[in-house]
Amino acid sequence: MNFPELPPVLGAALAERGYDQLTEVQTAVIEPQAAGRDLIVSAQTGSGKTVAFGLAIAGQLLAPDGTVPFGVAPLALVIAPTRELALQVSRELAWLYAKSGARIATCVGGMDASKERRNLRGGAQIVVGTPGRLRDHLERGALDLSALRAVVLDEADEMLDMGFREDLEELLDAMPEGRRTLLFSATMPKPIVALAKRYQREAMRISTVGETRGHGDIDYQAVAVAPSEIENAVVNLLRFHEAETAILFCATRDAVRRLHATLQERGFAVVALSGEHSQSERNQAMQALRDRRARVCVATDVAARGIDLPSLSLVIHVEVPRDAEALQHRSGRTGRAGKKGTAVILVPFPRRRRIETMLRGARIEAQWVDAPSPKDIRQQDRDRLLAALLAPVEIEDEDRALATTLMAEKSAEDIAAMLVQAHRSRMPQPEELMENTPEARKAAQSERHRPGFEDTVWFRMDIGRRHNADPRWILPLICRRGHVTRNEIGAIRIGGEETFFQIPATIAAKVEDAIQRTFASEDQERPVFIERSDEGPRIQARENRKGGDRKPFTGKPRHDNASGRTERPPRSDRPERPGKRDRMAEGGTPRGDRKPSGAKDAKPGAKPFKAGNWKAGHRKGGPKKPA
Repeated sequence: MNFPELPPVLGAALAERGYDQLTEVQTAVIEPQAAGRDLIVSAQTGSGKTVAFGLAIAGQLLAPDGTVPFGVAPLALVIAPTRELALQVSRELAWLYAKSGARIATCVGGMDASKERRNLRGGAQIVVGTPGRLRDHLERGALDLSALRAVVLDEADEMLDMGFREDLEELLDAMPEGRRTLLFSATMPKPIVALAKRYQREAMRISTVGETRGHGDIDYQAVAVAPSEIENAVVNLLRFHEAETAILFCATRDAVRRLHATLQERGFAVVALSGEHSQSERNQAMQALRDRRARVCVATDVAARGIDLPSLSLVIHVEVPRDAEALQHRSGRTGRAGKKGTAVILVPFPRRRRIETMLRGARIEAQWVDAPSPKDIRQQDRDRLLAALLAPVEIEDEDRALATTLMAEKSAEDIAAMLVQAHRSRMPQPEELMENTPEARKAAQSERHRPGFEDTVWFRMDIGRRHNADPRWILPLICRRGHVTRNEIGAIRIGGEETFFQIPATIAAKVEDAIQRTFASEDQERPVFIERSDEGPRIQARENRKGGDRKPFTGKPRHDNASGRTERPPRSDRPERPGKRDRMAEGGTPRGDRKPSGAKDAKPGAKPFKAGNWKAGHRKGGPKKPA
């Protein structure tokens, strides 16, 4: 397709790259009213910003014949926050300006600085780098900004968040006054506004960010899982989607290292990216993803900006993003250049409300789905396998001869089954996920019984947590009063005012009779009352019920069990340490009868003392603190 509004060399490069039309931000920066002006551009991740500013600075780089004039000093400078983003920008500009003969130098941390200085001295018309490395080259005299015509600050908000303000200011102060400044920022916080006012002249504001923060090419899904099932859920998601390339985001280096080892053990072709990897290791990992030698990348947020893989169709947030911006930039690695992508957020049960709030704040509509089960994965495998095996292929004569030999030895059904088995053997096995939702846990708890406790009867005691009820002395008390052993007592439910326990129905009548006979023998001021209960442990309803004038339990039950060991008495019966009551017995004033602070011994006409800082109270007309 032709692009008549662009220089021919750039239009030809876009056509060869497969561009049918320009994106919204790319169209906006080449409008006639934007030509030659300073720009402040806000655009969504994955909307083609790199190509956009490459097109925007063409007027300052290209000669009338479509070439870039040779010079020792660079004509354009692009500053990016991370090494990955700077390398991506360099690659994008390389193919965009390939027909113009422009030379591009990349200056990022972790690379050979002496080689970068040689490239700068050799005459690079476009320089792309990170703030720290560019400042280092500037201070050493290797970077000459005297002939600069245009500068681009990509992801300016992120650079300020990462603490590059001083580096940026030193670089911008060293540039000539007449250069053009293009500022690309996803958000416009106050520091960005201040930076624009200081270094730009009558900048034109361009925003292509709509009401929806997450763009429509990404399908957001949220999966609620138990914290202990996160790794298994990751395995099943990878197997269910079978994405050509997937990236998994973790919050820390340790989490990346652990998940990377887990997936390698399960048989996935996986690489890792985090701050502990050198630039060489990062380059090797990215090349493995581009060559399809690896299909899964486990990374920290350092890789959220700058990774641009055309085959990346799945992003999994293994650990919850820190905020909506991190969620957007992580997810923006997929669904780029008009392609569809999927972003899955793994949500531990305790953090579901936080994620729902984050999604509402980001104006992202996510579909809540269950983690794929092995049954779902097997169905997906079946459909994919049938599609792959039934797809038309060109068969060579040698392969057909081998097939004829196999047909002579085995039946067609056996050969097809062996082919299916060979395909399945290369796939990692899915994981069995527990039904660990809150509802499933509640159902499992209600169905879980010890052997012999399938049919039980509930008994009720008129003591609870407010009376210091504790299984350590409740259990011996039940054994003594009901003439049962510990193994004949089922679940114990302690509420605020009462306690319930289970007895097998076969001995319930015997236990009830024993409790009635032993009630009068309790040598306590207030014996614990135990009765059979038909309604069961409706503890929450009883705790919420107000009223009731029953006196708190003050009796001291015996704690002698069958072994002769004395159990620890409840807290209410422990001897109180000498202190307040002893002082009161000696004539002290009870706390409830004391005068308010400041009212006692008040002088006539003195202002009442106000609660708060002692010094502040005495500074307001009160006596001074003794020296």
